[in-house]
Amino acid sequence: MDYGALTTPELVRACLDDGGELAWEEFVRRSHKLVASVVLRTVRRRGEVSLPVVDELVQETYLKLCADDCRLLRTFHATHEDAIYGFVKVLTANLVHDHFKATRSKRRGGNSQTASLEAEASAPPSALGSVEEIERGVLLREIDTCLRSMDKGAHAERDRRVFWLYFRAGLSANAIADLPSIGLSTKGVESSLLRLTRLVRQAFLARGSEAAPREAAEGNRS
Repeated sequence: MDYGALTTPELVRACLDDGGELAWEEFVRRSHKLVASVVLRTVRRRGEVSLPVVDELVQETYLKLCADDCRLLRTFHATHEDAIYGFVKVLTANLVHDHFKATRSKRRGGNSQTASLEAEASAPPSALGSVEEIERGVLLREIDTCLRSMDKGAHAERDRRVFWLYFRAGLSANAIADLPSIGLSTKGVESSLLRLTRLVRQAFLARGSEAAPREAAEGNRS
């Protein structure tokens, strides 16, 4: 079946009827930009723009939709063809707010340090779980090492943030450019991504690695 040709209500029904992987992939493809932008905007209002936090909350949104045999989706009644996206938007925002409420409660007024955007890339492989996750974690660490060793300019830290926001958090160049802390236009973000991707690819090719940094990192954007 060509899930890409289905209307949104038909796609949601296909996801609920058989839970097929291809159907869910199409649903995620259609909704990912919305979910990521809502998470980013809400997290930014809290003064935290952290890759692990953004990535975790995006994943938590989809886990929430799938929980209890997709109970939320099954009980949702659409009033128009694209009503599901309004529902997903509200669900995502509420989930992010709940996350920070819980975090604030745990802190009990204490200070906490926001994890860096490269936290996952720097994490020890043993913390990632499966063999596939370990291999991916190792590759991400290698990519981050390349970025740190080759990019020593005045904006190196900012450019690494751009790189991981794009490849790990799945944010678009437009969304990244909207971040006040980045200070780049959309074309500036795209230029930075192109430059860093080329640097990393050249470094991997120079040492004979068969890994393709762009594809490996971008696999998490789907």
